[in-house]
Amino acid sequence: MESPIDRIKLSQTGKDQLTKLKRLTKIDQWNILCRWAFCRSLAEPSIPSPVPIPADSNVELTWRVFGGEISDILLIALKQRCHNDGLGTDKETLANQFRLHLHRGIGYLAGDPNIKKIEDLIEIPLKSQT
Repeated sequence: MESPIDRIKLSQTGKDQLTKLKRLTKIDQWNILCRWAFCRSLAEPSIPSPVPIPADSNVELTWRVFGGEISDILLIALKQRCHNDGLGTDKETLANQFRLHLHRGIGYLAGDPNIKKIEDLIEIPLKSQT
């Protein structure tokens, strides 16, 4: 499946927050933490605030690196979310919403005082099911 998103460059704030998460969870790869963050944001019922997010860090990911083997599934989830939110699914909207969801999710994970180790990440979806 062709992605509407070729590359994403994170903000410096996002990079700093991911660095904190890397230290806490011992997950060394940006893309894995970014997948967690993206899904964390998608789980929120509200639409991310349309705030400008600078691309001012040196962390850059391609869509394929971000999504890995599940990149098609993540793209379908993004398209479905945009559809559910009453937004378009054109390339520009998808790229913008992906950036907003990714950075919002990074912020949520980095700001969660309950995340102190990798097991705490796993408990997030389990808690929402109860």
